[in-house]
Amino acid sequence: MSGVCGWYGVPIDNAQSTMDAMNRAGTWSGPATAQIVTGTQFALAASGPRGTTAVCSSGPIHVAVQGHPHWIAHGTTGTQAAPSTQDFCRRAADRYRDEGATILTTVGGDFAIALIDERRGIVTLAVDRFGVRSIVYQQLGDALIFGETSDVVLVHPLATGSISGQALYDYLYFHMIPAPATVYREHARLQAGHALKFASGNSTSSAYWRPRFSEPASGRIDDFKPAFRAALNTGVASLGYGRDCGAFLSGGTDSSTIAGLLGTVHGAPARTYSIGFSAAGYDEIHYARIAARHFATDHHEYYVTPDDVAEAVQLIAAAFDQPFGNASVIPTYFCARLGHADGVTRMLGGDGGDELFGGNSRYARQYQLALYDRIPAVLRHRLIEPALLGLPLIASIPLVRKAKSYVEQARLPMPARYDNYNLLLRLGPENVFDRDFLAGIDTTRPLALVDNAYADSNARSLINRMLALDWRFTLADNDLPKVTRACDIASVDVAFPMLHESIVDLSMRLPPSFKVRRGRLRYFFKQALADFLPAATLAKQKHGFGLPAGLWLRDHARLRELGGDALAGLRRRGIFRGELLDDLLSSHLSEHAPYYGTLAWVLMMLEMWFHTHSRASL
Repeated sequence: MSGVCGWYGVPIDNAQSTMDAMNRAGTWSGPATAQIVTGTQFALAASGPRGTTAVCSSGPIHVAVQGHPHWIAHGTTGTQAAPSTQDFCRRAADRYRDEGATILTTVGGDFAIALIDERRGIVTLAVDRFGVRSIVYQQLGDALIFGETSDVVLVHPLATGSISGQALYDYLYFHMIPAPATVYREHARLQAGHALKFASGNSTSSAYWRPRFSEPASGRIDDFKPAFRAALNTGVASLGYGRDCGAFLSGGTDSSTIAGLLGTVHGAPARTYSIGFSAAGYDEIHYARIAARHFATDHHEYYVTPDDVAEAVQLIAAAFDQPFGNASVIPTYFCARLGHADGVTRMLGGDGGDELFGGNSRYARQYQLALYDRIPAVLRHRLIEPALLGLPLIASIPLVRKAKSYVEQARLPMPARYDNYNLLLRLGPENVFDRDFLAGIDTTRPLALVDNAYADSNARSLINRMLALDWRFTLADNDLPKVTRACDIASVDVAFPMLHESIVDLSMRLPPSFKVRRGRLRYFFKQALADFLPAATLAKQKHGFGLPAGLWLRDHARLRELGGDALAGLRRRGIFRGELLDDLLSSHLSEHAPYYGTLAWVLMMLEMWFHTHSRASL
């Protein structure tokens, strides 16, 4: 396990053996430190990579922590001298006794924390602001069981778990299951920046931190650049210590920035690791090589093959406590494994930069669509829309057809427009799911989750509201679990310098136009680092470690067989339409491998998850 676990409110005769089993149920596979404290009504443990765990007591206060936490200096955006995890834990116990859960507002870094106050009968669980670390919990009357994952929770003899059909629907929509839901009806997962208070049989989850964007109307690059460069240095230095630390290097702006700064921190070439693919349109390893040469890194590469994917899919499915359909977890795992084989014990990931500084292509697309609202309403409603949407013969002209598509999308309100390309919506839920299964599902729930998050974003500008949305659904629920879980099973600790609070705070102070300016992505980031990053890196389009899943499922015999077996298994579960499953690997992949390949992968990983989790059945 890499996290905290335990229970409160129930005596267990074999507490030590139960805690040992819960610790073993996690995904961390490398050398670990595990610390445990038990009482008559509780047990508490932390386990994970060396240097990331601590358990301590101060009178009736018991604390377990895992991750890379630090105290944020009052009145600044920096940090105090980073304490050891054990020192942090002791101070947390002392401060909690005097200040209660308000101490969470002064904790930075990534962490999972469990605090038990025996005297008052209160349990507090919390995860960091972006949800790098995870806590899943189940309440059983006056008792609470918790752990890093549902797999850990289910080890407890009193824990239960039944599959939620709604969660499976949400999985097809998002390709993961957003917090606070899990695949099990009885379990919940803490959202990023949230804490759970459990007392007298009542549990309440609430945000202890929420992003707040100041959104100045204008500004000068030079006014923000020094603080930005200092924040980047702080973020990398706070996590990049030790020569056994390496970095993922995709060749994009974030990973290249971290690689360059890591070399500065070490005063020696940074150790960098990249993945390539022998597939046209997917392999961008030459960008990683450009950055490696520019910063003179100690660079290592590995080309992932279809056979590698076939070898790893079952391992990946077993490592996740609920279905997870992001195919780039495969190359992330092989990249982390490459670092581990080279003696690296901690990898730095560049995740977060796109979502802080406006780097995803969909932000530019939404900027373009939002321009439509600037046209006077009378022209839109009385001239443009009747001409483009009401005359089908005109719409057959190629340029007019493109304009029609633009208007149809631009008319949609946000955030429904943001999800307009969602695969499940495009196919139609009735064409994907079995009719009887779909009868018990709220098909409006996923968009309602998105609507609520968008409305709760504490931002006025379109770009910042999109960023806040992605902090939840793209980072906390998707990309961060992808990287942390891949590194866990590769026996490598992982940390994310871009999510250091000094960088996050600065990003929220920037004028919105600094993030996307007239359709140009990451405008401020690239301007501020123009003298640091290679020109080719600054001009590179976003890609990352994307896997050619559809092409390989279509063309590689072993993967095609695995996919066929998985879809046959799903057919017997009565969740999806048989016609869809029958045609997916035959005709659909031949028609459009990248498009239908995403669906085939998501479904294959769902069945493999069922297969590797014997307790899971609908």
